[in-house]
Parts: sequence; structure tokens; C-alpha cells
Amino acid sequence: MISSKSIVICGMSSGAGVWGNCVRPVGRTDADEVTYNLHIMMRFDLELDLLEGHLRVKDLPEAWRARMQADLGLAPTDDRDGCLQDVHWYAGSVGGGFQSYTIGNILSAQFYAVALEANPDIPREIAKGEFGTLHGWLQKQLYQHGRKFCPTELVMRATGGPMSTAPYLAYLRSKYGELYRLPTADQAL
Repeated sequence: MISSKSIVICGMSSGAGVWGNCVRPVGRTDADEVTYNLHIMMRFDLELDLLEGHLRVKDLPEAWRARMQADLGLAPTDDRDGCLQDVHWYAGSVGGGFQSYTIGNILSAQFYAVALEANPDIPREIAKGEFGTLHGWLQKQLYQHGRKFCPTELVMRATGGPMSTAPYLAYLRSKYGELYRLPTADQAL
């Protein structure tokens, strides 16, 4: 389980590659891949509160600041960097959209893990700028089917199991675990 309490924030560095591995819990559109989904969970909860009548629109900016402080340890200085930081809400789109971003993150890691099982050389190929093997796997397992199958069935066919957060969490732990000296999955339980 990802918890905002276990996130370590690093300072900026001009060193090569540091930016790509730095955890920066800022606005959703600029967030790193660790805290991005925490933004989505926060937005989902606030949207649900709005839709169920537990939160009034006029109270959203303060609810946003309080939730950011509680979840990520920081709060925006104004609404532009808070609840109005991207177009969805003020453009009138409330309810059900943000979760699709997290579902995409989860599925991309799951598809990639299965593609790697079938083609272990994919990382070396990608490092050389070659994407043919991965693209071929995606074409065969996903793209060729279009809308022939519902999403649940397509995931089952492509991966051999239902959607799972395990590959995504393993990816995050692998990438950031050593960098931030996080406990291994066994130690975290």
C-alpha cells in the first residue's frame, strides 16, 4: 500500500537523471509517478463528497488545501495551484474521470511485466531506442482486438489474470526503493 506518510521528498539537483527519480508532490499535472496517484485518490474523494452533497463547491478550495496538507504535507498558496490547477473541474467535468489515469498506470505496469516475461530483452532494446519487440507484443496482445473484448476480458487474455496493482507497486519499489532506502516488500508488511 502506498502511503503519503512513507514518501520521502528530495531536493532539486542539476545532476543528470536526478529529476527523473525525484519525488515531488506538487500539482497533479507536474507530480512524479509516486505521488501522482495520491492526487487522483484525493480528487476522487473530493468529487465524491461534492456529488453526494457532503461538500459545497464554495468549500472546495479549503477542503483541497486541508487534504493536500494531510496527505502530502504541503498546501497550495492559491486556488490556481490548488483545486483549479487543471481544466477538469472548472470546465464542468466532475465525476469519474480521474480514476482512469490511475487505472492506466496500473495496467501499463502489468502489461509491461507480462511483455518482459515473454521478451526479456525489451529493456536492452529500449535503451538502444528500439521498440519493435514491445510494440509487437502490444499489437498482438492488445491493439489487434480493438473493442472486441470488454476491458476486464482483454486484461485477462493479455496477462493471464485480472487487473493487479502488484506489478505497479513492484515497479515503484524497484525504482525508488534503493534510491530512498525503502524497506523491501517483505520488510514493509
